[in-house]
Parts: sequence; C-alpha cells; structure tokens
Amino acid sequence: MLEKLRKVVADLHAELPRNNLVTWTSGNISGRDAATGHVVIKPSGVTFDELGPHNMVVVDADARVVEGDHKPSSDTATHCAIYRAMPQVGGIVHTHSPYATAWAALGRDIPCVLTAMADEFGGVIPCGGFALIGGEEIGREVVRVLREGPNPRSPAVIMQNHGVFTVGPTPRAAVKAAIMCEDVARTVFLACQLGEPIPIAAEDIARLHERYTTVYGQ
Repeated sequence: MLEKLRKVVADLHAELPRNNLVTWTSGNISGRDAATGHVVIKPSGVTFDELGPHNMVVVDADARVVEGDHKPSSDTATHCAIYRAMPQVGGIVHTHSPYATAWAALGRDIPCVLTAMADEFGGVIPCGGFALIGGEEIGREVVRVLREGPNPRSPAVIMQNHGVFTVGPTPRAAVKAAIMCEDVARTVFLACQLGEPIPIAAEDIARLHERYTTVYGQ
C-alpha cells in the first residue's frame, strides 16, 4: 500500500541525522496520501539506519494501523491531529534538534532577526505551550499556535520543554523547514551571546517573505 509515499518518507528520514537534527531513534517524519487520507509514518524505536519502505507504518486519520508489522511512532496521534485540522498539510516532521530545542526549553519564540528567517518563516518561530506526549494534546497545541500564534505564516513551531514540529504541503517541504529552523535557531543563539540582536521591521519581514515565496528560485 502507498509504495511511492512509503519510499519518499523512508528516504527523507536520512536527512534528519545527516543534518544533526536527531539522536538515536528520536524524531520522525510522516506524509499524507491525498487520495485515501492515510498517513505513512516512521515505526517506533527503530534506528535510522534500519529504516526503509518495508517498515514504514500506514495509519488512518485517527491513528489506527492500516498496514505494517511495527508499532507506529509514539507521536502518531500528534501527526494525525494536525492532519485532521489542517487539510493543506501533506507532511510533518518532529525533531529534538539541539539549538531549536534550547529555545523551547526556555519557552521562548525565536525572534526574527535574520533575513533567512523572514524568507522561510515570515517572522518569529513561535513557541507553543507544554503538552504531554502520547495523545493528541501536542497536535492540538501545534494547530492552535499555527493558527492563532504570533506568526501564522511559520511552517515551524517549537513546543515548550519538548522540540520542533514543522509542516508543509509535502514531506520534503516539512523536512526543509526543520533543517532551516535548526539553522536559524543556532545563529540567533550565537548572536544572543554577543549582544542584543537587531530586529527586522515588520514591513521588511513581509516584503522579504513575499519575494522569497513568489520570486525566488525556478
């Protein structure tokens, strides 16, 4: 079932350790099939070098296993809660990448003080409130922050005391957002060690984000 999506999701998992976003078995990627609404997600507790299309798990929109020989990720209910609330989302990534998670440990938004942040995130990377792992609570908080938080343009949310969740129209787009989130989190952290970072004006952030999303690239 969903052979192409299984391969896409399995292959993208290699980007997480490659970009130093995860350790051991932490972190996961999922992708949603638009036709069936089914979700392909990483199996729980399996190391990244063991992952392949054969051991991805397929679940329905309510996180019930449809196909697979493994238990799905412990974050499956979170992913499915986001998918149900946000039909435009086709991929989700969760990591505990160190610099972004350091901001989450403080419960602080990552301020938009870099043009790269304005480009990719359209403003601050917001921090959601604390929620326990295992149910839909984290997913509901991610959705709330993406909809009602200080920057609804952001494809990334850091969750207090936890880590990073990113969304995108495809799994690959969500992976890109996770990589960029850690990159800017590191740079802003380093800037804070040197002094007070200079904020970018809201109107300039809007212009930069508009250019990046409508003009930049091929």
